[in-house]
Amino acid sequence: MRIDIITLFPEMCEAVMSESIIGRARKKGAIEVQCHQLRDYAFDKHKRVDDTTYGGGMGMLMKAEPIALCFEDICRRLGSRPHFIYMSPKGKTLDQKRIRELSLLDNICILCGHYEGVDQRLIDEFVDEEISIGNYVLTGGELPALVLADSVSRLVPGVLSDDLCFSDESHFNGLLEYPQYTKPAVWRGKEVPEVLLSGHHANIEKWRAEQSVEETKKKRPDLLTDVDMV
Repeated sequence: MRIDIITLFPEMCEAVMSESIIGRARKKGAIEVQCHQLRDYAFDKHKRVDDTTYGGGMGMLMKAEPIALCFEDICRRLGSRPHFIYMSPKGKTLDQKRIRELSLLDNICILCGHYEGVDQRLIDEFVDEEISIGNYVLTGGELPALVLADSVSRLVPGVLSDDLCFSDESHFNGLLEYPQYTKPAVWRGKEVPEVLLSGHHANIEKWRAEQSVEETKKKRPDLLTDVDMV
């Protein structure tokens, strides 16, 4: 998979996507990430990519043409059109189902918004979908873009060591993950559940399934509306 990120802060995005699991996956070629400086597609000597809004109001708005030129350049380099995503508080809230769907694509391009947002004409003409990571507003779209890029990348084959690394996790099957424990077996008087020490794999799997439902009931009962196991 290839992920292109259109941003005013490519160094910030590169720093995050070059570390840990994602960084190692890039080095071995499991995924490709390219960060593009939007100002390289501006026209004036000051490399401005924003301007005042028609109709008045506070703040500046990102101009359509630099973004369009950058995206078109990405399309030319790829020889195809990637799925274009704008990170926006107006978008549909990101969930694991959508992450899995996006991880099956060959190419996605993510636009990081700033200021008061982006000229609507650019959104109407080029953007395939708007995605939000929650009902709040940040100072820029880089953090949401990195959340999306990370969450999608880790589902790409070859990024994690085994599919079980994510298939047992919270939200993968619509439920929260069961509680987990490590050594020592007794910590400050608190013991690991006996079933986990039994070595009886069927009983362990049954306990984990039950605990997954209980965790979801207790912490995210809203998720149970979409799950048969209640």
